[in-house]
Amino acid sequence: MDLLIPIKRALISVSDKTGVVELAQSLVDAGCEIISTGGTQRQLEAAGIATTEISTVTGNPEAFGGRMKTISFNIESALLFDREKDAEEAAALHIEPIDLVVCNLYPFQEVLKKGADFETLIEHIDIGGPTMIRAAAKNFKYVATVTQPSDYAELMAQLKQNKGALTYDFRKKLMTKAFNHTADYDALIATTMDKEIGVNSLRLGFEEGIDLRYGENSHQAARFYKEKHSDNSLYDLNVLHGKALSFNNILDINGAIEAIKESTRPACAVIKHSNPCGLCEGDDQAELLQLAWAGDPISAFGSIIAFNEKVRFETVQFFELKHEDRSKRKFVEVVIAPEFTAEALAYLQQHKNLRIIEFDAARLTRGMDFRYLNGSLLAQDTDNQLHSKLDIVTEKTVDMAVEQPLIEFGLRAIKTIKSNSIALVRFKNGYAQLLGMGAGQPNRLIATKLSIEKSRENLRNEYTGAAEDFEAYVAAELANAWLISDAFFPFADNVELAAAAGVRKIVQPGGSIRDKSVIAICNDLDVSMVFTGIRHFKH
Repeated sequence: MDLLIPIKRALISVSDKTGVVELAQSLVDAGCEIISTGGTQRQLEAAGIATTEISTVTGNPEAFGGRMKTISFNIESALLFDREKDAEEAAALHIEPIDLVVCNLYPFQEVLKKGADFETLIEHIDIGGPTMIRAAAKNFKYVATVTQPSDYAELMAQLKQNKGALTYDFRKKLMTKAFNHTADYDALIATTMDKEIGVNSLRLGFEEGIDLRYGENSHQAARFYKEKHSDNSLYDLNVLHGKALSFNNILDINGAIEAIKESTRPACAVIKHSNPCGLCEGDDQAELLQLAWAGDPISAFGSIIAFNEKVRFETVQFFELKHEDRSKRKFVEVVIAPEFTAEALAYLQQHKNLRIIEFDAARLTRGMDFRYLNGSLLAQDTDNQLHSKLDIVTEKTVDMAVEQPLIEFGLRAIKTIKSNSIALVRFKNGYAQLLGMGAGQPNRLIATKLSIEKSRENLRNEYTGAAEDFEAYVAAELANAWLISDAFFPFADNVELAAAAGVRKIVQPGGSIRDKSVIAICNDLDVSMVFTGIRHFKH
């Protein structure tokens, strides 16, 4: 439908006056009468734009300190009456139509953020504005409603293109924005008032939903939404190349970004099923990728790889995308980075399906985690604290000034691995590397066993010495590594297993009723143990 409605009368009443003078001038140039109120009217008239005082339309003066301005039979009738069915009745009632409402509401959110007191908040609850907006939006077949200055440019363009008229499709789009605007406004007021009386409530809004290739499995449909008013949303991924994203891709992309977002050095994460099977921090990006990949070369097949700095051509050559022997080509689903050099981008684009995504992990600074569960919602603060202490609790000590950077790397890693989880981390030629991990185990002992087995496998892959010296090499590497546990050890068996494999340094939060017996076993086995005071379960 392309039903054009000429805009002959417009009511402008805005708190955010961005661009309002330019818009009003455009309306006047199109032959439109401007009705206005209060500060908006003063600003327009100061700019030389003639306006009609709203009281001449309502038939009543502004009253009660501004609480009553626009609410009236005349205003709401001028917006709501059906221009075809109700034309005769409107004429008999001397109701002249208003064709456009430009209104944004009292800045309740802004004063709330500034810590305003309760009485100030109450005075910033808009009543007349939502009434006008909803009336005009309901009657969008004949009336346009603009609530966001970002829509002014399109409105002015349509006025010019259509000789002072607006299209049906544009009015319908503005209608949806109007109802969303008042819904968001009322939701914020409602939750604020709930908090005032000690009631916990939460209202979340999402928009711009897009269809994904499929859900967790190919028979499931899936969509991806952006949280309203979010300045740092994962939704804002800039996909430069490759096929459409799936539900699992998004989850793994989030896992990859989470794994590197707190790194202060260049970092690379290799993610499979939301877990980092490879993670490395260091100086040279190409070396980072190789060491991260070495964390689990088999699992890296079909993985998601993330960097926290611009990706260079010499780094991505590692994938060998055009190797004559196809078995040498490294297949990955997604590569994510804040930027790519032109050469790196061109090289990656040789793989037609590979998703190449620009996104800076440092942008994600959310304060809450949510989990939707069968008609209910879990909410919690994000896990944004590595440790509350670093206490050496054993007879065997370590130089914390030397060891703390690797310990903190391990804690950043364990935060992103599904529980129960154990990680073994080491320094290799100045690079902090995830050597092996066990993830998602109901039994912590099995997680410890898996991390040791994976570490041994990776050490076997890198070892180039004599066969008879391999065990000594493993013992030396594991003795210099740190075993990181996401939660306390309920029994000493984890320590015994780790020590038998050659591990001599362990980090755990502590807090078990058996801490003393665990520490005693560490002392017997000449193992250092550090308590962090912070658990890092990730379910």
